[in-house]
Amino acid sequence: MTTASLTIVVRSTEIDVNGHVNNARYLEYLEWGREEWYEKAGLYYQVLRDLGVLTVTVNININYRKECLQGEKLTIRTFPEKVGNTSFVLRQEIANASNEICIDARVTCVTVDTETRKSVMVPGRLRELFSGK
Repeated sequence: MTTASLTIVVRSTEIDVNGHVNNARYLEYLEWGREEWYEKAGLYYQVLRDLGVLTVTVNININYRKECLQGEKLTIRTFPEKVGNTSFVLRQEIANASNEICIDARVTCVTVDTETRKSVMVPGRLRELFSGK
């Protein structure tokens, strides 16, 4: 199984009036983590287009477990969880420098035909990332 890890530092522009990372920023962090996962797997945007598909996020379930503050070093980890016919689920977590889980999420994506914009079977090259082959 292909997993990915990305380390970031919380910037002042990501903090809200409560003095911690704004909840919407975590969605951005998770997106960065997914992009890292695709890149680590060699599935860059153009590669997916060459396969005739796009991947579209259709659902994100996120649990906010611990606040994160400006200057903190965070690690975004992405793991393939399950693959279906036309969709797949990635599990993601954001941990602080003490390896405490601050955020965990499950993200469902659908593979969509680049021309028709309709859901299609997950291509083999993407499917393999869930089997460890």
